[in-house]
Amino acid sequence: MNPSNCLVANDWICGEYLRTRREELTDALVQHVGITAASVAIALLVAVPLALLVRARPRLAAPVLGLTTLLYTVPSLAMFSLLLPVFGLSSALVVTGLVLYALTILVRNTLAGLEAVPAETREAARGLGLGPWRLLWQVELPLALPVLMAGVRMATVSTVALTTVGSVVGRGGLGNLIEDALPTFFKAQVLAASVLCVLLAVTADLLLLGVQRLLTPWTRATRAPGGE
Repeated sequence: MNPSNCLVANDWICGEYLRTRREELTDALVQHVGITAASVAIALLVAVPLALLVRARPRLAAPVLGLTTLLYTVPSLAMFSLLLPVFGLSSALVVTGLVLYALTILVRNTLAGLEAVPAETREAARGLGLGPWRLLWQVELPLALPVLMAGVRMATVSTVALTTVGSVVGRGGLGNLIEDALPTFFKAQVLAASVLCVLLAVTADLLLLGVQRLLTPWTRATRAPGGE
């Protein structure tokens, strides 16, 4: 039997589709990874200073957290439509929207991580002569890393999913393939793109978990006695 028959029959699982569309799948996956990575990185660069500002000026907590929460409630299509006059049909449009969504998670987790640092640890560090900046970089941020990295993982998985919506402007990575396949209900393409999206989210989460463990070796040391 000719393997290309699965394309004619429009089967869900079709090896011939994977073989003949490998380059198309790879390009979509690379775009998806690029948009996701850029969005999370920019969101992190914005979220950490915002969280530090809120901690330094508690009166700003309500407006900042309220605004980021409000942004997260805006439907993705509406968000992209609001940003369209500024960025046009570009990757910047999608990345900006995804950054705004990720801020909700990252700002809250950064604040939670910093607030979880024991007060006695701060006092001990000050007693050793550490100034505000050294205290932040050498004590507070390292101790806040587990919570912060948990936020990065959640934001990344969420962004992988939301990136597909960027297909409305042709910048949705794997979402482009899904949208292109829906009018004709091209089953193999829908399934392949969807599975790749799930695998990308799982892979990103596992990689970030590995990075978290490398950056916070003390958390493994404290759990080791209980695991024996």
